[in-house]
Amino acid sequence: MTISSSGDCSLTGSRPAIVGTPRDIPDGPGPEVMAASTLDGNDVINGKGDNLGSIKEIMLDVPSGRVAYAVLSSGGLLGIGDKLFAIPWRALTLDVERKCFILDIDAERLKAAPGFDKDHWPSMADTTWASEVHSYYGQENYWEPRGL
Repeated sequence: MTISSSGDCSLTGSRPAIVGTPRDIPDGPGPEVMAASTLDGNDVINGKGDNLGSIKEIMLDVPSGRVAYAVLSSGGLLGIGDKLFAIPWRALTLDVERKCFILDIDAERLKAAPGFDKDHWPSMADTTWASEVHSYYGQENYWEPRGL
């Protein structure tokens, strides 16, 4: 992914997990280690700059100590009628300069993605459901070693 001087994103080659900052060790937390609460509410855009929604929750796989998903809230008005999506963590790129996440998906494809509403969450520990979600976003299952 490259970011032009105007702040536009275009996808090229493999995407890093974090963009928009020097890789020096900063004073204080971030961007490699951050409080999850600082990421809640961050906008999610795609490579075209379309606003896809915002981060509502960050879901942890407690036994493994890994981030499993970010829950993306999209659509609706003032939080009413929003559709929620479990986005595999590895599918997101953090842009620290613009304080947003980048998700490589067309807005129309996101609308067709498996989602849920705030009152009917799926069983996120169900590996059948989780495998389908990861496959939809072109990601390997987070609980399996990479490269398998």
